[in-house]
Amino acid sequence: MKKMLAFFLMGAGVFLIDRALKDLFLHGFFIETSCITFGYVLNKGVAFSMFSFLGKYLKWILLTLIAALGVYLYRNKLLAKHPLIFGMLFGAAVGNLYDRFFYGGVIDYVYWHCGFDFAVFNFADVMIDLSVVLLLYFHFKEGRVAQG
Repeated sequence: MKKMLAFFLMGAGVFLIDRALKDLFLHGFFIETSCITFGYVLNKGVAFSMFSFLGKYLKWILLTLIAALGVYLYRNKLLAKHPLIFGMLFGAAVGNLYDRFFYGGVIDYVYWHCGFDFAVFNFADVMIDLSVVLLLYFHFKEGRVAQG
Protein backbone atom coordinates (compact mmCIF):
# COMPACT_ATOMS: atom_id res chain seq x y z
CA MET A 1 0.00 0.00 0.00
CA LYS A 2 2.84 2.41 0.85
CA LYS A 3 4.51 1.68 -2.48
CA MET A 4 1.33 2.48 -4.43
CA LEU A 5 0.99 5.72 -2.45
CA ALA A 6 4.61 6.57 -3.33
CA PHE A 7 3.85 5.80 -6.99
CA PHE A 8 0.79 8.09 -7.05
CA LEU A 9 2.45 10.91 -5.10
CA MET A 10 5.50 10.90 -7.38
CA GLY A 11 3.29 10.80 -10.45
CA ALA A 12 1.12 13.64 -9.18
CA GLY A 13 4.17 15.70 -8.23
CA VAL A 14 5.81 15.33 -11.64
CA PHE A 15 2.52 16.07 -13.39
CA LEU A 16 1.91 19.24 -11.32
CA ILE A 17 5.45 20.56 -11.81
CA ASP A 18 5.15 19.87 -15.53
CA ARG A 19 1.80 21.69 -15.73
CA ALA A 20 3.11 24.69 -13.81
CA LEU A 21 6.13 25.07 -16.08
CA LYS A 22 4.07 24.67 -19.25
CA ASP A 23 1.52 27.23 -18.02
CA LEU A 24 4.38 29.68 -17.51
CA PHE A 25 5.37 29.35 -21.17
CA LEU A 26 1.77 29.36 -22.36
CA HIS A 27 1.46 32.79 -20.74
CA GLY A 28 4.39 34.23 -22.66
CA PHE A 29 7.51 33.53 -20.61
CA PHE A 30 10.52 33.76 -22.94
CA ILE A 31 14.30 33.93 -22.48
CA GLU A 32 16.94 33.62 -25.18
CA THR A 33 20.70 33.44 -24.82
CA SER A 34 23.43 32.54 -27.28
CA CYS A 35 23.14 28.83 -26.30
CA ILE A 36 19.61 28.19 -25.11
CA THR A 37 16.12 29.47 -25.72
CA PHE A 38 13.22 29.03 -23.33
CA GLY A 39 10.00 29.67 -25.24
CA TYR A 40 6.71 28.08 -26.24
CA VAL A 41 6.68 25.51 -29.06
CA LEU A 42 3.80 23.12 -29.83
CA ASN A 43 5.08 19.69 -30.90
CA LYS A 44 2.41 17.66 -32.67
CA GLY A 45 4.60 14.55 -32.93
CA VAL A 46 6.70 12.65 -30.44
CA ALA A 47 10.50 12.98 -30.06
CA PHE A 48 11.93 15.06 -32.90
CA SER A 49 8.33 15.52 -34.18
CA MET A 50 8.18 11.92 -35.38
CA PHE A 51 4.73 10.50 -36.13
CA SER A 52 3.14 13.95 -36.43
CA PHE A 53 1.48 12.63 -39.60
CA LEU A 54 -0.81 10.56 -37.33
CA GLY A 55 -2.55 13.80 -36.33
CA LYS A 56 -5.45 13.40 -33.90
CA TYR A 57 -4.96 9.60 -33.78
CA LEU A 58 -1.57 9.91 -32.06
CA LYS A 59 -3.08 10.88 -28.70
CA TRP A 60 -5.36 7.83 -28.74
CA ILE A 61 -2.50 5.51 -29.66
CA LEU A 62 -0.37 6.93 -26.85
CA LEU A 63 -3.25 6.71 -24.37
CA THR A 64 -3.68 3.04 -25.27
CA LEU A 65 0.05 2.36 -24.89
CA ILE A 66 0.28 4.12 -21.51
CA ALA A 67 -2.81 2.32 -20.19
CA ALA A 68 -1.57 -1.06 -21.45
CA LEU A 69 1.83 -0.50 -19.85
CA GLY A 70 0.18 0.48 -16.56
CA VAL A 71 -2.01 -2.64 -16.55
CA TYR A 72 0.97 -4.86 -17.42
CA LEU A 73 3.16 -3.38 -14.69
CA TYR A 74 0.39 -3.60 -12.09
CA ARG A 75 -0.66 -7.18 -12.94
CA ASN A 76 2.92 -8.38 -12.88
CA LYS A 77 3.64 -6.53 -9.61
CA LEU A 78 6.43 -4.53 -11.23
CA LEU A 79 5.14 -1.14 -10.04
CA ALA A 80 5.98 -2.14 -6.47
CA LYS A 81 9.59 -2.84 -7.41
CA HIS A 82 10.43 0.80 -8.29
CA PRO A 83 7.37 2.88 -7.38
CA LEU A 84 9.11 6.27 -7.44
CA ILE A 85 10.70 5.67 -10.83
CA PHE A 86 7.48 4.37 -12.36
CA GLY A 87 5.58 7.24 -10.73
CA MET A 88 7.99 9.67 -12.37
CA LEU A 89 7.54 7.94 -15.72
CA PHE A 90 3.74 7.87 -15.57
CA GLY A 91 3.40 11.43 -14.21
CA ALA A 92 5.50 12.72 -17.11
CA ALA A 93 3.70 10.59 -19.70
CA VAL A 94 0.32 11.80 -18.44
CA GLY A 95 1.61 15.38 -18.51
CA ASN A 96 2.47 15.15 -22.19
CA LEU A 97 -0.73 13.22 -22.94
CA TYR A 98 -2.74 15.97 -21.21
CA ASP A 99 -1.20 18.48 -23.61
CA ARG A 100 -2.21 16.40 -26.61
CA PHE A 101 -5.84 16.29 -25.52
CA PHE A 102 -6.14 19.94 -24.43
CA TYR A 103 -3.73 21.75 -26.78
CA GLY A 104 -3.42 19.47 -29.82
CA GLY A 105 0.25 18.73 -29.19
CA VAL A 106 2.92 18.72 -26.49
CA ILE A 107 4.06 22.05 -25.08
CA ASP A 108 7.84 22.17 -25.39
CA TYR A 109 10.01 25.09 -24.30
CA VAL A 110 13.72 24.22 -23.96
CA TYR A 111 15.78 24.59 -27.14
CA TRP A 112 19.55 24.05 -27.06
CA HIS A 113 21.40 25.65 -29.98
CA CYS A 114 24.98 26.07 -28.84
CA GLY A 115 27.39 24.33 -31.16
CA PHE A 116 24.61 22.13 -32.51
CA ASP A 117 20.82 22.26 -32.76
CA PHE A 118 18.98 19.90 -30.47
CA ALA A 119 15.30 19.01 -30.29
CA VAL A 120 12.97 21.23 -28.30
CA PHE A 121 11.87 19.48 -25.11
CA ASN A 122 10.22 19.99 -21.71
CA PHE A 123 10.38 18.89 -18.07
CA ALA A 124 8.21 15.80 -18.69
CA ASP A 125 10.57 14.67 -21.46
CA VAL A 126 13.52 14.94 -19.06
CA MET A 127 11.62 12.95 -16.40
CA ILE A 128 10.77 10.23 -18.94
CA ASP A 129 14.42 10.00 -20.02
CA LEU A 130 15.64 9.97 -16.41
CA SER A 131 13.18 7.25 -15.39
CA VAL A 132 14.20 5.06 -18.34
CA VAL A 133 17.89 5.50 -17.50
CA LEU A 134 17.23 4.62 -13.85
CA LEU A 135 15.18 1.56 -14.80
CA LEU A 136 17.96 0.37 -17.12
CA TYR A 137 20.57 0.99 -14.43
CA PHE A 138 18.68 -1.04 -11.82
CA HIS A 139 17.90 -3.78 -14.34
CA PHE A 140 21.55 -4.27 -15.25
CA LYS A 141 22.71 -3.83 -11.65
CA GLU A 142 20.31 -6.56 -10.50
CA GLY A 143 21.45 -8.76 -13.39
CA ARG A 144 25.08 -8.42 -12.30
CA VAL A 145 24.21 -9.24 -8.69
CA ALA A 146 22.25 -12.33 -9.78
CA GLN A 147 25.23 -13.58 -11.80
CA GLY A 148 27.34 -13.30 -8.71
